Amino acid sequence: MDSSLRAVRISDRAYWVGAVDWGLRDFHGYATSRGSTYNAYLVLGDPVTLIDTVKAPFADELLRNVASLADPAAIDYVVCNHAELDHAGGLPRTIAALRPERVIASALGIKALRGHFHWDQPLYAPQDGETLRLGDLTLRFIETRMLHWPDSMFTYLEEEQTLFSQDAFGMHLASAERFADQLETAVLREEAGKYFANILLPYTNLITRLIGRLPELELAPRVIAPDHGPIWRERPETIVGWYADWAIQRPGRKAVVVYDTMWQSTDAMARAVGEGLAAGGLSVVLRPLAACQRSDIATSLLGAGALLLGSPTLNNQVFPTVADVVTYLKGLRPRNLVGAAFGSYGWSGEAVAQLEAMLQEMKVEVVAEGVKAVYVPDADVRARCRALGEAVAAAVVERVPVTG
Repeated sequence: MDSSLRAVRISDRAYWVGAVDWGLRDFHGYATSRGSTYNAYLVLGDPVTLIDTVKAPFADELLRNVASLADPAAIDYVVCNHAELDHAGGLPRTIAALRPERVIASALGIKALRGHFHWDQPLYAPQDGETLRLGDLTLRFIETRMLHWPDSMFTYLEEEQTLFSQDAFGMHLASAERFADQLETAVLREEAGKYFANILLPYTNLITRLIGRLPELELAPRVIAPDHGPIWRERPETIVGWYADWAIQRPGRKAVVVYDTMWQSTDAMARAVGEGLAAGGLSVVLRPLAACQRSDIATSLLGAGALLLGSPTLNNQVFPTVADVVTYLKGLRPRNLVGAAFGSYGWSGEAVAQLEAMLQEMKVEVVAEGVKAVYVPDADVRARCRALGEAVAAAVVERVPVTG
């Protein structure tokens, strides 16, 4: 192959032909500090098949990578495992260039693609479990609805035990390396955990069910090729195991304290609450919103047993940044948490009661009465904040056995 080849072999007859987005820093409010990749794959069967495309601005890069491996006229099938536009945005440009015989997506994927692009061209929806022969290779299509969109689908290259898993088992991580075994495990776990916490957390019951069904589905992948981040060609059971563990949402002896402050009064209360939590035997993560992004807070909740919220009262309401992060977390639906609220005020003080109601809406059990401070917390208020932390810690310790 010539030295300009940009595609990367991931198994005997499958290649990565996607794109790296080094500059991505925000994905729907999720901070992507390490960028991302939009992975697409070419299977050199008969006929040649493209699995997934890329975000629209990267379509020409995809097409150059494809052309380095195969005559575009030889590509008869294009598979769309997931219709979200970071994967399907490049599909119109790709179809116009390749003119495939068939575009394949789940039934709900077709509905989404027609909604995106207002197409009237034919699209094919395989049945769950249906196979497609590519000469001596076989693709099998497996519906994975709501992991994480209604249209989501896996494609499995049976002879090479390669699973094209769309957004499942992925992460936002730009890198010159294509494979997980070329990267540090700590970075992989950090970014995979962040991706899980911010994208897949609402669907943990479905993830647990899917992982349990892998033997029944006769899926024993040697390679897991997601649509974001590195490809798992060695020990793919590592990422599957992480997902299985995170999906349980087992609480640990950890507390996350999320708060904002106007004149440092709520900050002083948060620090006292943290002292009480630590004295009660918990590891403590303080997340002041002036310095923390909402997606990092969601990631902090993996393995936590408690969520505490603090806010000043502004215009008779919770401070806007706190309301923002609570709305975000509510949509992610974390489970198995206890919590409490605290905050400062000048003359009305509604925020603490509002925070307690928000926690209850999130199905977080409020286990201690909230603490309010008028203007600057004095020694008595700080003592009550420490006692609040100790009470929450006692509730966590009661529920979470010692491990190790």
